[in-house]
Amino acid sequence: MGTRKYRSFGLVSVGVVAGVLLSAGVTAVAQRGSPLPLDELRALTNVFGAIKNNYVEPVDDKTLINNAISGMVSGLDPHSAYLDADAYRDMQTQTQGEFGGLGIEVGAEDGFVKVISPIEDTPAARAGVLAGDLITKIDDTSTKGMALNDAVKLMRGAPKSPIKLTILRANQPQPIVLTIVRDVIKVRSVRSKMLDDGVAYVRVAQFQEKTGSDLARQLAELGAKQPPKYLVLDLRNDPGGLLTSAIGVAGAFLPNDALVVSTDGRTPDARHKYLATPSEYARGESNYLAGLPAWVKTVPMVVLVNVGSASASEIVAGALQDHKRAKVMGNRTFGKGSVQVILPLTEDTAIKLTTSRYFTPNNRSIQATGIEPDYVVADTAEGDLFRLPREADLQHHLDNPLTPKTEFKSNAADITGAMPAKIFEFGGKDDFQLKQAINSLQGKPIQKATPKTASSQDAKDNTAAAAKAGASAPTERMTITPDGVQPSQQKR
Repeated sequence: MGTRKYRSFGLVSVGVVAGVLLSAGVTAVAQRGSPLPLDELRALTNVFGAIKNNYVEPVDDKTLINNAISGMVSGLDPHSAYLDADAYRDMQTQTQGEFGGLGIEVGAEDGFVKVISPIEDTPAARAGVLAGDLITKIDDTSTKGMALNDAVKLMRGAPKSPIKLTILRANQPQPIVLTIVRDVIKVRSVRSKMLDDGVAYVRVAQFQEKTGSDLARQLAELGAKQPPKYLVLDLRNDPGGLLTSAIGVAGAFLPNDALVVSTDGRTPDARHKYLATPSEYARGESNYLAGLPAWVKTVPMVVLVNVGSASASEIVAGALQDHKRAKVMGNRTFGKGSVQVILPLTEDTAIKLTTSRYFTPNNRSIQATGIEPDYVVADTAEGDLFRLPREADLQHHLDNPLTPKTEFKSNAADITGAMPAKIFEFGGKDDFQLKQAINSLQGKPIQKATPKTASSQDAKDNTAAAAKAGASAPTERMTITPDGVQPSQQKR
């Protein structure tokens, strides 16, 4: 039976590249590596037998094997995982940009479900869910110790059906209860518009199968009447996605055949240089960048990033920064500099395995360090709004091979002052960083505000608070208003 191997660049398992035979890959690894550890494998079978014969309740073989695989993979790093049938199907569906649910990307940390990023223009984003929120209850079910796949299953459901999430948020002393109505999630990965003074604004929310071609089409439309004078590429809170799409997005603004990113790992197929060439970004499609107008390659541009910009977003930002094609503005990015490969085990299960690290054109590894902006500008004039921990704060994260451990810095500054209450729209009239990007392009002074980023200790305190929060704790309810999401006066 033929199976396929998928490369993934993102905080969730998404990605499609080339087809290979899984059996051939596994055999090659066994031949190159050391002999099988027979004593350890014997211990594993002994544990299996002990559970089968002595556990207080019967457990079927499939459950035990799945749990063993899951534990074996999940202990490696934050991004390697076992994908059961539901998770594998979700991974394949999300790359195509349409799936059912709330519209949030989640991960697991210290036994809780953590929001990696809400997806733009989805029920979760409209309800006020923020990156870094800890989901402590789904309806009336506690998430403490819950498997991530089980939490995802609970959050999925029929469109128009309501669900209640109880969340803990940094700088909020009480749990927050949000009631959200499920919907079919159709992610529009590229949005664009013309602003005043000839400024083109392009936002990429995720890197999906059609992101590169959608970008090319919208760039052509933006310049249909008159070429823009400036361009702002917004990658904030973009958790990543497909490597091929990242190469296509970067390639739209770089010279043909420019180096976009390289990868390095233990096996030959984990070491590769990816160029801005159709064979890398338009596999199986026509060259969608061939008809781009000339202004796209030369228009002055700024790339906006923040702590929620990860993986494929960091590839694009790093490539444009290294080639001096654009200035990068915002906050230091998440720091996910590793590559995951999806290895199918059966027709409907797979493992997502980290196989290499990636490097920018100037051979920078951003693993656990992120992309440092040319201009550090806070989320708002009052300080930073998005406070999720970075890669360096995650348990079992990979080290940066080019930076001594003693120099690792995650969220260096402690939180001071109150978190800004108003939730702004990316690209909207209250978008502080966008205003500063336009100022930079027009040669005007940049207002940086005072970045107030969350520390690693703050993330730990948030998790500890979740562990202590009981069902009897008072809850704060949120009201959606035209100006954002604000606390209401109703409590119970």
